Amino acid sequence: MNARATAAAATPPAAPSLGSAVRTVSSVTLMSRVGGLIRDLMLVYVFRGAGPISSAFLSAFAVPNMFRRLFGEGALSAAFIPEYTRALATRREDADRFASLTVAGLLAATGALTVAIEAALLVILLVAPGDENRQLSLRLVMVMLPFMPLVCAAALLSGMLQVHGRFGPASSGPLILNGFIVAAGAYYLATGQRGGATVAYVLGGATVLSGLTQCLWFLRLLRGRASWTRDFTGQRERALRMGACFIPVLIGLGTLQINTFIDTLLAAWPNWIGPTMFGRPCPMDLESASIIGFTQRLYQFPLGVFGIAVATAVFPMLSRHADHPAEFAATLRRGLRLSLFIGLPASIGLFLVRRDLTATLFSFGAHGFSPESLDRSAAVLCGFAPAVWAYSLNHVLTRAFYARGDTRTPMRIALVMVGFNLTLNLVLIWWLAEAGLAWSTSVSAAVQCCVLVALSRSGLGAAAVDRETLGAFLRVGLAAALMGVGVWWVQGLIPAPTGWSGRAVSLLAGCAAGTAIYLGAALALRCPELAWLARKDRP
Repeated sequence: MNARATAAAATPPAAPSLGSAVRTVSSVTLMSRVGGLIRDLMLVYVFRGAGPISSAFLSAFAVPNMFRRLFGEGALSAAFIPEYTRALATRREDADRFASLTVAGLLAATGALTVAIEAALLVILLVAPGDENRQLSLRLVMVMLPFMPLVCAAALLSGMLQVHGRFGPASSGPLILNGFIVAAGAYYLATGQRGGATVAYVLGGATVLSGLTQCLWFLRLLRGRASWTRDFTGQRERALRMGACFIPVLIGLGTLQINTFIDTLLAAWPNWIGPTMFGRPCPMDLESASIIGFTQRLYQFPLGVFGIAVATAVFPMLSRHADHPAEFAATLRRGLRLSLFIGLPASIGLFLVRRDLTATLFSFGAHGFSPESLDRSAAVLCGFAPAVWAYSLNHVLTRAFYARGDTRTPMRIALVMVGFNLTLNLVLIWWLAEAGLAWSTSVSAAVQCCVLVALSRSGLGAAAVDRETLGAFLRVGLAAALMGVGVWWVQGLIPAPTGWSGRAVSLLAGCAAGTAIYLGAALALRCPELAWLARKDRP
């Protein structure tokens, strides 16, 4: 290969604008989240509501899913992308060797972890089998655990596609997962079979197959952009740098995921441990895990479509600008403004329509949530919703620290927040049951966001929020407040909804009014974030 060809191969693709990247990621993520919502609704009706089997399936699925979020989409990708970006900018062969080494190491580590956990669970089932619900849940964990190494590898391959500017295809993994589960569940819905243990096992097997399919799909997309090799020459130092970042990044970026998993563990206490907690009757029951699991998806919908989409799109740009303070600060502030522009109205809107939303989604037909379960689901969403904006900003802020090579500051904050969240959990559940878990997560996320912003000047070399950004935040806050008042007023005009159709009409009216008022207020207040999302300007 001549010098000119070598340079061309090493040159990373032209960076898209932040608005363009966010639109691309959001569009694909929207499809995947809609698919995820369809998947969850299908599970609700296959398992006939929030019962012990759906709780067992969701709590079992949470185990490999947590590893996916932490290792694949979270910590390892965040530690890998800056190093891979730098390697690609210098020499294509180095980037290929580094990527090959990382993927091989990830598969070896997660494969060994899978075998160890499978063996431990087998011993538990043989020595202390417990009741039927506990056995089912642990066996489902064993069935779905191989999904973990597969989907972690797929997430790393997705990160490589992001660096190459392929944001849309890189975000398609959840579409595959949802497609497999929906296809398997649709058969049981069509045949009218009740969702028993056999159905849960089949759905677990479909989950594992989706992980393998994601890996094969991303490998195909990387053809011509990456080559795989067993020659790891010269990559030891780069791999050690990434490894040194990994544990701090794992803790710092995974705060929400860890807190969410703690919520799942506590909600699944009656399924996995028993009816008592610390010598007292457990404030949760066998429905709590499924209520938490299904309701989490509702606040994660806007978070995934927009909040994480902004963080996903901005991270490679922050990495490229890490050595250019002015461009770095401008990109960070634009990312924060876009996150708040979308996250704040989502928080207010979800809070206001929580009862209509849960009733519309989870009570259609004869096999949805019971009225009591709907009330509990609305109470959980009431706790999660107020901090959607904080979850979104935390993803951007944490990635900004990583792009500048500071992994310890987010880690220290995250460790404190995990402890703070667990403490709040153990206090609030006795009064609010599973809703206390949601409020703990929201409060922890809001506090973490404030601390990260406060430390940005010293940790990032520039304040994350300057005077212009603060003014933009105030405009977004005013627009969101006007939207909230408008939705509340419109809901007051509608007679108290009764039945599924009444709740659906109230939900549609509230969403339509909220969207129109917020967009109108943003235009009247001249919020530039709306134009950023529409134009292809560069950050």
